[in-house]
Amino acid sequence: MGKWVGFIRLARPVNVLIAIASIFLATFISKRLDPMANVILACLAGALVTAGANAINDYFDLEIDRINKPKRPLPSQQITPKQALVFAWSLFGLGLLTSAMINFLTAFICLFSVILLYFYSAIFKRLAFWGNWIVSLVTGLAFIFGSAAVGTWQAGVFPAVFAFFMHWGREIVKDMQDVEGDAAQQAKTLPIIYGMDAAKRLVSVVFLILMGITWLPFLQNLYSKLYIIIVIVGIYPILIFTIYTLHKHPSNTRLGRVSGWLKADMVIGLFAILLGS
Repeated sequence: MGKWVGFIRLARPVNVLIAIASIFLATFISKRLDPMANVILACLAGALVTAGANAINDYFDLEIDRINKPKRPLPSQQITPKQALVFAWSLFGLGLLTSAMINFLTAFICLFSVILLYFYSAIFKRLAFWGNWIVSLVTGLAFIFGSAAVGTWQAGVFPAVFAFFMHWGREIVKDMQDVEGDAAQQAKTLPIIYGMDAAKRLVSVVFLILMGITWLPFLQNLYSKLYIIIVIVGIYPILIFTIYTLHKHPSNTRLGRVSGWLKADMVIGLFAILLGS
C-alpha cells in the first residue's frame, strides 16, 4: 500500500487536477464540448503527461530534494529512482497515445510538450531563464491543447498567456525558495546567477505585466464584467501581496507560502475565465 501511495504522491494529484481543469476550461470557453469523447481524451492525456512530468522531475531532482524536500517519495526511499523513471515514461507514452486518438494538432502539441518537459527536468531547469520559460510555456500550451481538441485552438490563446505569466513568476519564487539545494548541486538558476534582488525585481515585473494583460479580454468585450471583478478581487491581492512579501519578508518559509498562494491564484484565474467567458 505504501508503494502505491508513493506513486500517487510522485504524480502530485493537485497539479494533475489543475491540468485537467485547465484543459476542460479550454474546451468550455471554446463554446464547444463536442465531441465529448475528444474532451475526455484531452483531459486524460493532460493528466497523464502532467503526472509523468512530475515523476521525471523528481527523478532528476533527487539529490536536490535530499536537501530541500527530504520527505518526497524518492529521497524518503518510498520509491526507487528506477521505478520513478519507468513510471514517468509509461505515463508519457500513454499520454502521447491518448492525444493521437484526437487529432494531429493535439498529438503534435503533446509530443512537443513531452520533449520540452524531459529536457526541462534533465537540463534546462538548472539554467537561468530557460527552465522557467519552458515550464511556463508548457503550462500555457495546455489551454491551446484543450481548444485544439474541439477544433478551435484560437480560444485558448488568452488563457495560455495568463497561465504563462502566472507560472513564470511562480517558478522564479520556487527557485528563490530552493536556492540552498540548487546551489549545492551547482544549478544555475536565476537567483543563484544574478542574485535574489534580481529575482525579486523580475517577479515584480512579470506580475505587473500580468495585471495589465488581464484587462485585455475585458476591454475587447471577450469576457464579461464578472470576469474582471473576480480578477480584481481574487487575483490582484495575492499578486500584490507576493510582490510585497518578496521585497519585505523573503524568508524561506514565507516563500513556500507564497508559492502555494500563487497556485491557488491560478485556480481563481481559471474560475474567472470560466465564469466570465
